[in-house]
Amino acid sequence: MLLSEFDYELPEELIAQKPAENRQDSKMMVMDRTNHQILHKYFYDVVDLIDRKSILILNNTKVLPARLYGYKETGAKIEVFLLKERENKEWEVLIRPSKRVKAGTVIKVSDQLSVQVIKPLEDDGKWLVMMIYEGNLLEILHRVGNIPLPPYIERKMADEDLKKLDFERYQTVYAKDEGSVAAPTAGLHFTQEILNKLSDKGVEIGYVTLNVGIGTFRPVKCEKILDHKMDSESFEISQETADLINRAKSEGKKLIAVGTTTVRTLETAYTQFGEIRACKSASELFIYPPYEFKVVDKLITNFHLPKSTLLMLVSALAGKDFIFEGYKEAIKNKYRFYSYGDCMFIL
Repeated sequence: MLLSEFDYELPEELIAQKPAENRQDSKMMVMDRTNHQILHKYFYDVVDLIDRKSILILNNTKVLPARLYGYKETGAKIEVFLLKERENKEWEVLIRPSKRVKAGTVIKVSDQLSVQVIKPLEDDGKWLVMMIYEGNLLEILHRVGNIPLPPYIERKMADEDLKKLDFERYQTVYAKDEGSVAAPTAGLHFTQEILNKLSDKGVEIGYVTLNVGIGTFRPVKCEKILDHKMDSESFEISQETADLINRAKSEGKKLIAVGTTTVRTLETAYTQFGEIRACKSASELFIYPPYEFKVVDKLITNFHLPKSTLLMLVSALAGKDFIFEGYKEAIKNKYRFYSYGDCMFIL
């Protein structure tokens, strides 16, 4: 299967630069695979579309203020994008522009935080750095860091109103433990009110944690998609969630995953253990057609970039032709795309 098969053209004006005024007011395309039918709804309609014979599983990871802006002694501005924490204050990061740094370069972010470059890593543009600080790094990052928005969302970092908006809205209402460098964006549409209504209706809700890393949004560069290798992303499934899923499946209930990260967590766990069990592990699972899903039955997801692994995943679930039919329909009806955009519900 070729990368070019997952390409499409999107008018630039359909790339959402801000979230909908209210989370639940985003448009939602409902794709019914059984009847090959496409319906146009709003996200608040999700309460009517999910019945008591379903369970809902969401990714409760929290986005880290992972984008740092600092300066070298020369005054040159440098961006540091945190990816993964190691030991002894060491981190894997991306640096831009990387040609301006070398081993030993110190980047001052604030009076409380500096970043010392240790060495480039062999893994496609990553660097190893030492974080220089006293006290609690997370508290410092919340003071000096920025929400790591994708590059297609344009921001002037001097705009404090937008910065405040992103800190609130590029985060799910149920986010728990910080560790992601991108939001599980399908979950951004949920409000506590909608979750309460689903719960009152009898829909059981469970949570997994997958810390979204660069692997989720790193572009596929090889024309033969089988040559692509996913980055490793850590995940955790609690005993409570594992019990919920196994009991629900034994009762014949359908599992609705919220977001591709939830899909990869559950399908990886089943692939590794032959069942869903409480675990801490990592996923490098690359899902593309004609993957056979073992756990997930339905999916709530945003609209994804051309040639992305996420587009391949939803194509595996709904069928590539049907997905591209839906995307064509979404463009025609002026849906808003990508992280802050509208969503689809694959039934």
